[in-house]
Amino acid sequence: MVSFSIWQLLLLSASVAQAAEITSDTYFYGQSPPVYPSPPITGTPSWAAAFEKAVALVSQMTLEEKANITVGYSPLTGCSGETGTVPRLNWTGLCISDAGNGLRSTDFVNGWPSGIHVGASWDRNMAYQRALHMGGEFKTKGVHVALGPVVGPLGRVAQGGRNWEGFSNDPYLCGALASETVQGIQDAGVIATTKHYIGYEQETNRNPSGGVEAYSANIDDKTLHELYLWPFANAVHSGSGAIMCSYNRVNNSYSCQNSKLLNGILKTELGFEGFVVSDWGAQHTGYDSAAAGLDVAMPSSSYWGLDGNNLTEAVKNGSLPESRVTDMATRLVASWYQMGQDVDFPARGVGMPSKFYTPHPPVYARDPSSKQFLIEGALEGHVLVKNVNNALPLNNPKLISVYGYDAPSPPEMNVGGPNDFIGGTWVYGYESTLDYIVFISDTSPPQIAANGTIISGGGSGANAPAYISAPFDAIKEQAYQDDTSLFWDFLNVDPTVDTSTDACLVFINAFATEGDDRTGLHDDYSDALILNVASKCNNTIVTIHNAGIRLVDQWIEHPNITAVVFAHLPGQDSGRALVQLLYGQQSFSGKLPYTVAKNESAYTNGGEPSLPEGEYTLFPQSNFTEGVYIDYKYFDQKNITPRYEFGFGLTYTTFSYSNLSINKLETVSTAPTAPPSPIIPGGVASLWDVIAQVTAVVTNTGNVTCAEVAQLYVNIPGGPVKQLRGFSKVGIPVGEPVTVEFDLMRRDLSTWDVASQQWLLQGGGYEIWVGSSSRDLPLKGTLII
Repeated sequence: MVSFSIWQLLLLSASVAQAAEITSDTYFYGQSPPVYPSPPITGTPSWAAAFEKAVALVSQMTLEEKANITVGYSPLTGCSGETGTVPRLNWTGLCISDAGNGLRSTDFVNGWPSGIHVGASWDRNMAYQRALHMGGEFKTKGVHVALGPVVGPLGRVAQGGRNWEGFSNDPYLCGALASETVQGIQDAGVIATTKHYIGYEQETNRNPSGGVEAYSANIDDKTLHELYLWPFANAVHSGSGAIMCSYNRVNNSYSCQNSKLLNGILKTELGFEGFVVSDWGAQHTGYDSAAAGLDVAMPSSSYWGLDGNNLTEAVKNGSLPESRVTDMATRLVASWYQMGQDVDFPARGVGMPSKFYTPHPPVYARDPSSKQFLIEGALEGHVLVKNVNNALPLNNPKLISVYGYDAPSPPEMNVGGPNDFIGGTWVYGYESTLDYIVFISDTSPPQIAANGTIISGGGSGANAPAYISAPFDAIKEQAYQDDTSLFWDFLNVDPTVDTSTDACLVFINAFATEGDDRTGLHDDYSDALILNVASKCNNTIVTIHNAGIRLVDQWIEHPNITAVVFAHLPGQDSGRALVQLLYGQQSFSGKLPYTVAKNESAYTNGGEPSLPEGEYTLFPQSNFTEGVYIDYKYFDQKNITPRYEFGFGLTYTTFSYSNLSINKLETVSTAPTAPPSPIIPGGVASLWDVIAQVTAVVTNTGNVTCAEVAQLYVNIPGGPVKQLRGFSKVGIPVGEPVTVEFDLMRRDLSTWDVASQQWLLQGGGYEIWVGSSSRDLPLKGTLII
């Protein structure tokens, strides 16, 4: 078990200012217990054929060749990284590329909705279709390994710079959508890399710098299993071919050399059969990291040597058994076989030069069948949170006034290679010009992208869209069809308002990027713009493209603000999707995948990252003393009323809920401990058994055909007040009732027992609620275990 308890974390936190500054890492030895040796791939049934082929190929490799394929090389293509090759065996190595929201730094690919947008859709099938078509683009470009999906950060730090890359602050929703994403990418023949393992919840001090180590995420064993490990288990269960270890330390041991996490939990407890790859530059030791469970070092390795020669020497001098290097190579090759990449796979990085503007033969990766899912994905992630006085949908307005820096397209695209680095950040296919300029000056990033709309956040999760349909672009097209007049001002914080206008549309954003945490959850400039417009316009409609949580209490209760949309990060069809929603051609159906508070202080630790302080100035500590209580669980525990609760979202219709039915399956064991069963990818096989089924009837009581997201929450005895344990998004015609079904698995109703190191069912009553959000749950019943 991980050695920390909640109480030890509290004591560690309390001791910050009580002792002299710690100057040696030896102070922390043993806080993450060692687990050796690294368990080899076993060829479980779902991996048996690939395992057999991998063993046959790797057995023909010399020690030097096996070591060589575990080390990354600076690519000559546009791949983010490449592995070593064995030409005599026709092993051409793997192209590994960013990221989980689409390919970047290349052309003729699509800009897909980002993770947070998929999370707001609450749509399993949409997550799968997005991943399947996105994965097809990776394959067409000769990319073997896609560096996504993201399930960490989970969202513990509300200001986290990379929260937008993941799906949700809730592990169940995040895990369900990650599962679909892994399946979609891999059904396209590309290896999915689920990341970042684990506890990677902030950008601040994520890497060692200036004598200060990366921060340590200090997580007790119960919290690790019930919260942060949960979505990784989903991904492994779905067959994720790779897991990326993260930059940070966990319980004061770097993730990529943490034997407890890699050997003990990932490869033993979860039965992971793929390979562990380091985040770029996250390796900090040599053969020790290999022994601890790291299989592939990226983008290169001074520790393992340019061609793995240091690994070879470690074997020859007895520091590392050759069986470990053999297993590293076998895991990599098995993943290659598992996706069928040994047959008719394109050349590595084809059509992807190291600088994508360098002359090259074009490779067109955009499949026409993707269009449907690009627009549907963009539509489904918009969340309507306010709509009064029938402000929406718009109905043949005569004059619309459009305001805000987020309405138009950015004036330029930023171009660069996959590993270009300027002023503290990467350069990508798309970012707002202002952010690019600010980063060159090497200052902190702004809270907004002021030079145009955003369709993704910044960093390695950004992508290269084929085009951008900005809000104003689509509004102009609709205005042409309706013979509507337009007035616009994208520059002034206190713009002129024509009193004849039917509606004032204000567009703002909340930007976030890898490498920096956000400095707040709202900005004064955008808030002033909204209030200034609202003071002159009695029908002000606000749209926010937000790369993370954005607070609205500075203006939400203004009587002239009639509608508010969290538009998230919709990808290249952003404006086109938004106009269809604003005009009622489609109904809103998204729900919040996080909680919107009334102020920053309502979040865990005020929503801020941990900083070096006191005796831990050289070894920053982030103590997860809140346990599993983040986001809505924290709000419930502390009895805090949010502005908009987790799972909330309006539509253009209304729904009623009725006829709750709870059925425990008598043919399945509900004993406290899981029935004896083998370890499969994802853990003990019987944890995935369905032990209860719940149904309810949802009726469309309004006037518009629309989709509803029915949500099921459970109170596990001794746990949080409620935890999401089911959701179903269904389209419902006007006046029609639809039965929604939820399967509850043993793992859904179990808690992690630290003493016995296993998942246990609790005896007694499990309260179950079904409704439209975490705080609108009209149906309630009890499951007796």
